[in-house]
Amino acid sequence: MRSQTNVIFAALLAFTPMTPALMTPALAQYAIPPMTQQPAAPIAAQISVTGTGTVQAAPDMATISLGVTQTADTAKGAMDQTNAELARVLANMKAAGIDARDLQTSGLSLQPTWDAATNTPSTKSFTASNQVTVTVRALDTLGGVLDAAVKDGANTLNNVQFGVSDPAPLLDEARLRAVADARHRADVMVNAAGVRLGAITQMSEQGGGMVAPRGEMMMRASADAVPVQAGELAFSVNVAMTWQLLQ
Repeated sequence: MRSQTNVIFAALLAFTPMTPALMTPALAQYAIPPMTQQPAAPIAAQISVTGTGTVQAAPDMATISLGVTQTADTAKGAMDQTNAELARVLANMKAAGIDARDLQTSGLSLQPTWDAATNTPSTKSFTASNQVTVTVRALDTLGGVLDAAVKDGANTLNNVQFGVSDPAPLLDEARLRAVADARHRADVMVNAAGVRLGAITQMSEQGGGMVAPRGEMMMRASADAVPVQAGELAFSVNVAMTWQLLQ
């Protein structure tokens, strides 16, 4: 019977608002103590800065895309002519010191020529194209390689892209400069605000890599070689850093 009474008292307490002064001693045992609101933890003052580091370097290699395009009365004729001339180009490149691993087919196509009068494909002639990507690791030979390729039959040149064979040390130097730049920016701001930098709470790298060429560098492998301007490459890294602020 006492257990049933306790349940009734608990139900009354849930649905009947009472102040401690109005409670009987029997009901007081079921009273819920008032909740105390905890003060919010103070937010630590911080400063976040992004620094940029850039390193310039002359390229030491190049990647070129070239090939042969020929038109003939038949599809087989167009493809045979294209393949024969490109084979001669590649053979002479290998003889000049280009390694086989640095020669890669990048495009191959065969299609009927376009009849401008009817604005439709024509089966009277066909055009074949065979393109290769060539990596030239001895950059001072690039002009001669291009000149020889054209003389051997290459009649399309799509792109020349310069690069660095080992960019890792350059990117590491750019990271060091980016961190130094971020620290300098933070020092300027905290000095102006009359506070001090505390511990680093966060650091991250935000993108980076090779950016647009800068400057010019003219090369000629021989008097009749194709003139090439390699320029200078820039490697850039961005670093985001966050410090605690101290009074």
